[in-house]
Amino acid sequence: MKAGYLSEFFTGVATKTLSAVEADFARSNQHEYNGNRELIRVFGRATEKHVFPAKFIYLTDEEDGPVAEDATVTWYDSRLRHRTRTEHRLYFPTTRVSLRASEGDLLVIGRRPDNSVLVVIAQGDSTTANQIRWLFSMQASLYEGFTVREELDTEQDRIQFASTFILEQLGIVVEPATECHLDVMLARFGGVFPKTREFSAFARSTLPEVHSQDDPDVALMAWMEREESLFRTLEKHLIAERLSRGFVDDVDGFLQYSLSVQNRRKSRVGLALENHLEVVFTQNQLRYGRTVATEGKAKPDFLFPGGKEYQDAGFDAALLTMLGVKSTCKERWRQVLAEARRIGDKHLLTLETAISRDQTNQMREFRLQLVVPRKLHATYAPEQARELLDVAAFTRLVRDRQEEMR
Repeated sequence: MKAGYLSEFFTGVATKTLSAVEADFARSNQHEYNGNRELIRVFGRATEKHVFPAKFIYLTDEEDGPVAEDATVTWYDSRLRHRTRTEHRLYFPTTRVSLRASEGDLLVIGRRPDNSVLVVIAQGDSTTANQIRWLFSMQASLYEGFTVREELDTEQDRIQFASTFILEQLGIVVEPATECHLDVMLARFGGVFPKTREFSAFARSTLPEVHSQDDPDVALMAWMEREESLFRTLEKHLIAERLSRGFVDDVDGFLQYSLSVQNRRKSRVGLALENHLEVVFTQNQLRYGRTVATEGKAKPDFLFPGGKEYQDAGFDAALLTMLGVKSTCKERWRQVLAEARRIGDKHLLTLETAISRDQTNQMREFRLQLVVPRKLHATYAPEQARELLDVAAFTRLVRDRQEEMR
């Protein structure tokens, strides 16, 4: 186990693409996976029936949350008494997760350091499946058997900014390895969370050497990574402090507090991303409007050069640029299409990793250009990455258009 690496959470991981037979088999009352060779590397040779507590999760791009269920898996050798042959199998019961399985879905079986097992099924050819493959450095394969990784403490297994969000989809929360400016934050914010804009400004102030004029992509990711570390440090402290006071006979109070924690986590990242982008655009001397009205109730996250020019029917529409901002997009990218009707070719900036080919193809058909920080381009297939804009390229595009206005 190595802190800050996948080995902190997994001792071994096996992945495969479900075949039609396996997907149909999962709908019976008895289902097992052949464990010879590959799974032996994860579970070892069975000397008896070994029962492991297991968490089952099914993930799709369309659903906001996972389908999850607790159960067990059983690892055994069906020919244990046979002297010349072994036949290891992994048995799992019928669950709501196994009932969702289909041909082409990604199956992930991960053994945890506490000797429990995580079984994940992700919808085939989905962004979620791509992200999980990227997380574990597994390539899509038509090979019938499992692909296995045991030692998860190499440089490619280091927990990155994008990794934390994928792990959270699997129910794994990554805690900060060390406290980051905790004393300063407690003194500055009085033991409560400040407004997101104030917190973003504080995060940038802890990195005085970072300037977006030098490299917008590096600056944006550095600020986001620092704010994430600061947030988790402060959140961990404040939650521990609140829990220490207890919720004696106050179930509703506990549920309300838990919900507030979850809501804050969901909303904070998107607002932080917009806050840091605003500084990138300001430091690079771009004219813009943030959440200004275009038509009806539509308010693009950023409009260049601004609302006044957009509302001027005589202003050349070719010099207008709109940018939607979504830290994660999944199916929500379509919301951007209804904003700023004067602008035919729209832009969407996201921190979403490994978006599926199907979705990026659809985006292209709807004339939506993805903008992704350069550091995350490697999570995409090479042919997809070639079509992405990074933040620096988007900044140059807007600057060139604004120079044409002079």
